Amino acid sequence: MSIQEIHKHAVLPPIISRCDKEFLERTQRYIITEIERVGCNEEGPADEYYIIYQNVFNKVIDYVTAYKSILTSIKKEYDAFIETLKKDRRTTFFLRGKLKVWAAEPTVLVYHQRRAIQLEAKMRIIENNSLKIQLQIDQMKQLRAEYDTKEAKYYTLSKDPSKPIPGMTLQDSVNLNALRKFRKHLEDKYREMKQAMLVKYVPIQRMADFDEEMIVLLKRRDIAENLNEKLQFRFNELMSLGEYEKAAYFAASSPRRILRNMGSMDKFKAIGKIRGKTLPLLLFFEAIFSTSHAFKTPVDADLTLEGIKCGLSEKRLDLVINWVTQEKLTFSEKAGDVIYDYGEQDTFNKAKCLALAQIIYSECGLHKKVLLCLCKQGQIHGAIEYLQQFKDFTPDDLMKLITLCPQTELIQCLTEEKNGRPPFLSFGLAILHLFSVNMEKVGIKLLQEINKGGTDAVEHLVINDSYCSLEMWQQLANICLQNGFDKLSNDIISILRSQAGVAEISEEEDTVNLMEHVFW
Repeated sequence: MSIQEIHKHAVLPPIISRCDKEFLERTQRYIITEIERVGCNEEGPADEYYIIYQNVFNKVIDYVTAYKSILTSIKKEYDAFIETLKKDRRTTFFLRGKLKVWAAEPTVLVYHQRRAIQLEAKMRIIENNSLKIQLQIDQMKQLRAEYDTKEAKYYTLSKDPSKPIPGMTLQDSVNLNALRKFRKHLEDKYREMKQAMLVKYVPIQRMADFDEEMIVLLKRRDIAENLNEKLQFRFNELMSLGEYEKAAYFAASSPRRILRNMGSMDKFKAIGKIRGKTLPLLLFFEAIFSTSHAFKTPVDADLTLEGIKCGLSEKRLDLVINWVTQEKLTFSEKAGDVIYDYGEQDTFNKAKCLALAQIIYSECGLHKKVLLCLCKQGQIHGAIEYLQQFKDFTPDDLMKLITLCPQTELIQCLTEEKNGRPPFLSFGLAILHLFSVNMEKVGIKLLQEINKGGTDAVEHLVINDSYCSLEMWQQLANICLQNGFDKLSNDIISILRSQAGVAEISEEEDTVNLMEHVFW
């Protein structure tokens, strides 16, 4: 009931006296105030609503003494009626829930019956399997009993010297040579069995020693696990307090390198960057690399690689240089590639990165990449000496080298004789390769150098280059003609024509070897 309706329909009949009016006003104010306080609405009767009007009814009864007895009786009847309604409502709610339970009982019964059928089927399967296993056990017991019976008979018969020797015929048992041979066979078998006993079987005393060693090892394991838990707890406590530098050195100097692993690294990596402070991950790598000399084994390859990546990402090439040259690390090809790629992006520090990558490649035995680093640094003579030292480079390797490092000085050193040694690479093939991979500028520079040497230099080059066929030299002469080296092109053609036993070069002669006239 709303407040407006309370004002519209008075609860009590009109009172004429002033005292009654004041009582009525107080009662109405009480009703309005209590209804607003408990928040009753018009959607239905609430217990608080009944309580408010019950209190009002009590006040009216106390005020109207003349009608107190009859009003008390009326109030008692209303209270009894309201209590009956509440009780009926509770009974209805209870019966409704019970009805739902009864309605669900058939479905539950069906589920239980279905589950019982499934369990009975499973029990039958288990019983069948158990029966099969029991039959197998009985068969094995029977076979074992038969085997034991045969063994007993064999040992009983073998102990009787009057009966034939097992494994020998009666004729052989009276032959001295056959007996000696059989005796040697038994001795060999005895030695094999004795050796097998030493290898395959362990004495009971040794088993006791093994048990003691196992107990000692288990104790060591328990001690190590306890130590690991304690160290992990101290490490996590430092990390939670934000003491990242202390946590880093604590992990780096942990006994048996318990905390010097990828798991600890991931915890520092998860922190990320902190404004105004050194990256926590970099603090971790500084700590483990600076303490690496204190351990017998170096930092493993995975941590080394991640540390180098972290240092380069923070533009701390100075730290990476110190780690690679001074600390005890485990290098890998990936670590060298990371530094090499960083040098390609940072041209100012390219020379330093190439030197560092060369150190790593050399430690890993990656000779091709060491040679590339030497050439990229301009150490051509050092690269040639390295080639002479390690002679497992193929012409294809050298072609890839001049593609990655197209320097005229390098190509000249690779294609010229030195101290009576043949060149590492064919000049003609090198020129054709450069023009085929769109490096015409480098090829033209080389042709210019050859052109300066005159006809004698060209003739020496053509005669001593046994790897180029006639077709290749013809292609090279055409390239010279197309790029303005007419004299050089004519010199090549004239030299080829002047050789004894060599006819004019034509397109059909594609498989002829240029040096056939020398060995004719």
